Amino acid sequence: MTRTLALEIAVQDPAGVRIAADIGAARVELASALALGGLTPSPATLELAIEAAAEAADGTGPEVHVLIRPRAGGFHYDADELAVSERDVRRAIDAGAAGVVIGALDADGRLDVVAMARLRDAAGGASVTLHRAIDMTADPVATLRTARELGLRRVLTSGGASAAIDGIDTLRALVAAAEGQIDVMAGSSVDAASAPALAATGVDAIHFSAKRAVAATGGVRMGSASDGVGGYEVTDRDIALAICAALGR
Repeated sequence: MTRTLALEIAVQDPAGVRIAADIGAARVELASALALGGLTPSPATLELAIEAAAEAADGTGPEVHVLIRPRAGGFHYDADELAVSERDVRRAIDAGAAGVVIGALDADGRLDVVAMARLRDAAGGASVTLHRAIDMTADPVATLRTARELGLRRVLTSGGASAAIDGIDTLRALVAAAEGQIDVMAGSSVDAASAPALAATGVDAIHFSAKRAVAATGGVRMGSASDGVGGYEVTDRDIALAICAALGR
């Protein structure tokens, strides 16, 4: 049987969802603040993203999966942060999201099984993806096995490297360890040059953002993006199409 490689785009707004629909992506990972690694999007952003996905002809719009991340920084969360995340999971699924993207580590840097089970249960049977928190663990292969035991649907990973192309050997090991029971999705700095090699590892999906920076306009420029007055990033249709073309899509 021929394996079908799925495409997922990390987007921040309804416009990104429409681009994902145009290129035939199976899913979007909806987030805010991708420049910070992604944070939980606002309820209104989620509502409009779901509406944008539904606009696609013949019901072929991408599934909307919501990143649940209460703050930037590491993935070891306190009780309040986990409580926020649990409610965000429930709200996302209640709003119509097809799934959520989560990750939590314990104080020793291992997957926090208790926290992950709590967030998984809050999703009520919807699809759950472990995000790149897996790449912060000492043994991504062992972490994948734990995610599989938790019944998660997929993992998003760069193979423990900053860029997925540099973690290609670990990606192959993760595909083997998955044993077809959990999907492995390669992501991080994916572009048209690296996408074919990543696909050749046997991963189930390729995740990319196809981002383009937009310079700030209007008024007197002061400070930087961290001051709230710098440029910002958007999903670029041409970049996304170039990745698709490199994959023969």
